[in-house]
Amino acid sequence: MNVQRIIVRTPEGGIDEFTFNARSIVIGKDDGCDIVIKGWSIGKQHAEIRFTEEGAHIHSRNALVGIGVNGIRIKEYGPLLSKDEIQLAGYSMFVLAGKEGEGKADDAPKRDFTSAIIASPLPAMSAPILAPEAAFDRGRAAIDASTPAPASGKPPASEKAVSLEEAAAREAQEPQQDHYMEWRCKVHGALLKMMDVRRTDITKMSEGELETATRLMIDVVLESLSGIPERIDRKILAEQVLHEAIGLGPLEPLLSDESVTEVMVNAYDQIFVERAGKITRSDVFFSSDKAVLSAIERIVSPLGRKIDESSPLVDARLKDGSRVNAVIPPLALKGPCITIRKFAKYRLYGEDLIKFGTLNEDMLEFLSFSVRQAQNIVISGGTGSGKTTLLNILSNFIPNTDRIVTVEDAAELRLHQPNLVSLEAKPPNSEGKGAIPIRELVKNCLRMRPDRIVVGECRGGEALDMLQAMNTGHDGSLTTGHANSARDMLSRLEVMVLMAGMDLPVTAIREQIASAVNLIVQQTRFKCGSRKITSITEVTGVEGGRIQLQDIFTYVRDGYEPDGKIRGHFSATGAVPEFLEELRRAGVKTPSLKIFEATGQND
Repeated sequence: MNVQRIIVRTPEGGIDEFTFNARSIVIGKDDGCDIVIKGWSIGKQHAEIRFTEEGAHIHSRNALVGIGVNGIRIKEYGPLLSKDEIQLAGYSMFVLAGKEGEGKADDAPKRDFTSAIIASPLPAMSAPILAPEAAFDRGRAAIDASTPAPASGKPPASEKAVSLEEAAAREAQEPQQDHYMEWRCKVHGALLKMMDVRRTDITKMSEGELETATRLMIDVVLESLSGIPERIDRKILAEQVLHEAIGLGPLEPLLSDESVTEVMVNAYDQIFVERAGKITRSDVFFSSDKAVLSAIERIVSPLGRKIDESSPLVDARLKDGSRVNAVIPPLALKGPCITIRKFAKYRLYGEDLIKFGTLNEDMLEFLSFSVRQAQNIVISGGTGSGKTTLLNILSNFIPNTDRIVTVEDAAELRLHQPNLVSLEAKPPNSEGKGAIPIRELVKNCLRMRPDRIVVGECRGGEALDMLQAMNTGHDGSLTTGHANSARDMLSRLEVMVLMAGMDLPVTAIREQIASAVNLIVQQTRFKCGSRKITSITEVTGVEGGRIQLQDIFTYVRDGYEPDGKIRGHFSATGAVPEFLEELRRAGVKTPSLKIFEATGQND
């Protein structure tokens, strides 16, 4: 039988090599596994590598956490090439099969291959991988997985690779029974009683002290309980109770999963997630409505906000900036609801938008130039179309020499300029007083000597103040709004100005809009989940009482791929922006006019 080699790379960059003389290798946290990985998210027998005449095949035995190959979450995959990266618990594994450790024809020699692994950086992975803390011991990896690590990579070319959407769809059709639910409720209830008996004052504890004290009490509770079935892993149970007691319960692994972009709790036992633009039902759930309410309170309390029957809905954010909306009864009929819009843990750049297919190089060059040259831009789009993400990226093109003031309902923007002031609206207190809406903040920021004003989203009367700011020396300001097209965005602006309570004629409002707004960037989220800038439109003035627009770039749809993905191309319309001509006459170096030539197809 051929000797099988597996090379393992640790998150710290260390390399270990293991050899096996077997037809299959089991990976998991059970001590009887060939490669042992310890962690509450790892199954006892998490995955298996089988060796056949075709080559090595890996099979996932864990439907909830799964494994990744080259950044794609898979059920099974093979045959594995030496360059295929198996991703689990923050570690990378490479299989080199063959006589005396020699791989296939495409494998490099052992010495060169190992050094190549050491030299290559850890990828940013999209599969849910948990980072470890421990080392290997004699022929086995003893790994303690505890924190999430990102995942990335290109999809495997093999036909047996299962895409993220397919894996999620299959798991939605085969929901896993939560054997821990009953015991999680018992342990959690006993924990609360113990805290009450000991008169534990958690308000005076730091986060670290609270976690340590809670872990100790959970251990005591578990020792005192009898009858826990063997199939229940006490470590997993302890972690679940800890998360539900002082964290966000079953949402913790979902928030750690880099492939999840949105988490939606419809009821305590109905949790949905969005991955790659597709919504599927998760296998995890809370133990009760009370547990959901406790999680909401842990989110809003540090922000000085509250939620109760008198104020049954709230907007908030997590520590990483992710947006949170919560609604409780009597408004929510099925029980407390939570919606979490996650943000990437790493900074996005314009090049990322090109990689995602949101725009092309010419459009990015034009938008970055427009921001640097202080053009007023409104980003328009529907819910979840990526307006805030685009606003974040465009805002970072503002020169470091400018003073920026941001105004938001709930702080989401992440700007990196040195001269930056961030303002956040304040909700009313328990007596219904003390609210400071966005409009008041926009008015106030005019007194703060800003060069640029960035408003997270215009929803009402603040649109009038924003337009006035754009017209009175605060060029280069940016904001977003909900609309399905550039023309619809203009109508929305008119309505929002009227919401300010000023009895202004429509003609005057349109004149204000036409002189204030230079560009409208329309972003669209298609049914397949992809997000694209479908038009970049210039506002050219008012003629015959109607605001005149001209498209500079558009997205032309060509149809759909077999997998349902939208197919199309970005194209310049041939129109050259009027403000560009003015800048050229003023001696400003502008982008080449070639990027505005209508070429029919411009990928």
